[in-house]
Amino acid sequence: MGIALLDFVIIAKQGHNSFYQALKHDKALDYVADGFQMGIFDHFEEESNYTDKPKFTFIDLFAGIGGFHLAASNLGGQCVFASEFDENARKTYEANFLKHNKDLFYSGNFAGDITKVDEKTIPDFDFLFAGFPCQPFSQAGFKKGFNEIRGTLFFNIVNIVKEKQPSVFFLENVRGLLNHDDGKTFETIKKIITKDLGYSFFYKIIKASDFGLPQHRPRLFMVGFKDEKIKFTFPKAQKLNTTMSDIWNGDCPKKVGYTLRVGGRGSKIDDRRNWDSYMVNGKIKQLSSNEGKKMQGLPNHFIFPVSETQAMKQLGNSVAVPAIQTVIKQIMTYYESK
Repeated sequence: MGIALLDFVIIAKQGHNSFYQALKHDKALDYVADGFQMGIFDHFEEESNYTDKPKFTFIDLFAGIGGFHLAASNLGGQCVFASEFDENARKTYEANFLKHNKDLFYSGNFAGDITKVDEKTIPDFDFLFAGFPCQPFSQAGFKKGFNEIRGTLFFNIVNIVKEKQPSVFFLENVRGLLNHDDGKTFETIKKIITKDLGYSFFYKIIKASDFGLPQHRPRLFMVGFKDEKIKFTFPKAQKLNTTMSDIWNGDCPKKVGYTLRVGGRGSKIDDRRNWDSYMVNGKIKQLSSNEGKKMQGLPNHFIFPVSETQAMKQLGNSVAVPAIQTVIKQIMTYYESK
């Protein structure tokens, strides 16, 4: 079966025991770095740490299948409101979190269209999480500030922050947001958060491979605190040891590797002194949703009540849970020490 949104290409080095994986995202291939790092599944396989008295409460906007929810729950957080527009993603979200958080679903606080939600009706919360879509603002530039973002989904985030005044927000987006519309989009976001909302603002490009996953996929993480005196620093990359061999149960040939070009041709990774040559009858191993779960740091008990094609699409749109969880844990150290 082919994978709709994700084209995974297997690359190996001759005589090397680790695999390199390329993930086609938009027009570029992101290559996985060496040394996939930490017994990550020893740390993220356990059922979420749901407690009667949460360490913090949070809302989960543009929630997808619940990567933020899972990461925050693992750290003792409780979700009091969530939104997701896609019906299939909503099915997966509910299938995995209803058992442990019935109040979220039975109280009507799992919304579909966030643009139709009155922010005043959202329960109070400590942290706001959102992996919002990247949208262009108007051609007027970023000087208009708050009025500039009307009609975008970021506008809904801003309205919620303005109304509810959470202690912390944590936003995730594609790396390209930094340069979107010649940088105007990001500058508008930064200006509104710091000037109009009065929050501190910290951002960094983070790769999933820095936190134990065998994939590159750089993402832009943005964190802000209501207390502007807090000087937040993002966590450093961790040395972990999960490899593609772990995911494929050791079925990783050491010698033959190739890079997909066009028309099914592959160039061998061999002696650099030799001319490039083409692979004959080279085949690309397709990932299953179970393997995709591990690449995103989802636990074995995470289920997909949808088709395999939908599951792979949802995995492709999901956040990397270990990276998200590590940043939230760092946020908590600042939040709890204030």
